Amino acid sequence: MHESLDVPATGPTRDEPFDLAVAGAGPCGLAVGIAAHRAGLSCVLFEKRCVVSSISGYPTWMTFFSTAERLEIGGVPFIVAGDKPTRREALRYYQRLAREFELDVRQYEVVESVSRGDGTFVLDTRTMVGAPNRCTARNVVIATGYFDSPNMLGIPGEELPKVAHGYREGHAYYDQDVIVVGGGNSAVDAALELYHWRARVTIVHFADALDPNVKPWVRPDIEARLSEGSIAGRFGSRLIEVRAASALVQHVESGGVDEIPNDWVLAMTGYMPDGTLLRQLGVEFDSITGIPHHDPGTMETNVEGVFIAGVLSAGFNANKVFIENGRGHGDLIVRRLAG
Repeated sequence: MHESLDVPATGPTRDEPFDLAVAGAGPCGLAVGIAAHRAGLSCVLFEKRCVVSSISGYPTWMTFFSTAERLEIGGVPFIVAGDKPTRREALRYYQRLAREFELDVRQYEVVESVSRGDGTFVLDTRTMVGAPNRCTARNVVIATGYFDSPNMLGIPGEELPKVAHGYREGHAYYDQDVIVVGGGNSAVDAALELYHWRARVTIVHFADALDPNVKPWVRPDIEARLSEGSIAGRFGSRLIEVRAASALVQHVESGGVDEIPNDWVLAMTGYMPDGTLLRQLGVEFDSITGIPHHDPGTMETNVEGVFIAGVLSAGFNANKVFIENGRGHGDLIVRRLAG
C-alpha cells in the first residue's frame, strides 16, 4: 500500500517527502502537476531544460496538426488566432498553466538518478551550473519524453558537425546542399521550408514514396516540388556515408552508389524513449514493443509507486501517444494515489 498522502507544507528546502515527484515538465508532465495540485498533493517537477522544452525545439514556424481544444490541459481554454495553434501560442499557453496552477517546476535541473530509500524514493538532481540537489518523494512519475534520444543512422560520418537530428529554421542553410533523411511529416516540413529558404534540397528515403501519413494539406506542395525537380528525391535509397563535402547514397534494390555534393545532413528519422531512470528503479520492459510494464488504467508500473506519463507509454512506436491522448495520464495517476 502507498503511504498516507497527508500534505505537508511545500517549498524548495523542505525536509518532508513530496507526495509526488515528476521527471519532465512537458505537457504531459504539467498535466500530472495540475492533477496533483487539484487533489491537494504536494508535487515537484524537474525539467532538464525549460518548460515544454520539446515544443520549444520545434521549427519556429510550426503549426500543430491538432486543434487547440485537443491540446488543452486542466480545463483551461486554449485560445488561438487561427484554425490550428502555432508553436509560439502553445509555448505561451503552457507557460500560463505552470503559472496559474503555481506548479513547483525546477527548470534546468536534470534528474540524474532515482533510487528507493527508506519508504520513499530519492531523486538526485543537478542544476545547470553543476550544483547537486536531492529530494525525496513517496511516488515518482517519469515523463521524460523522447527528444533526447534520436534514432541514429549508424553510418560513417554521422558524428560530423554537419549532421543534425532535428530542424529549427532554414536561414542557416541558404545556398547550401542539404540532404533530408526521411519521408514523414518532419522530413517533408523541413524539406519545404529549406526550399523556400533557397537551399538545394535532396530527400533520401528508404521507401519508394513519401509516408502515407503526410499531412493532406502539405502533400500537394511537396509532390509538386518533387515532380518539377526543385526538390530532388532519392526514394528506395539509403544514406550510407557522410563525408566532408559529399555523401554516399545507395539504391536499395540495385545496390548502386552515388556520391553527391553535400554541406548538411538533417536526419529526420524520429526518436525513441530513454528508459534509463525506469530501469534504475527496476521497471520491466516488453522486449518487442519497448513499452514499460504498466497498468494503462493507473499508469503505475510493475514497481509500486513508480508511474509513467506521456510518450514513454508508447515504447518504440512514439507515434501512438501525443499530447491529446497523453494529457489524461495525470488524472489516472492522481486518481490512483487518492483512491
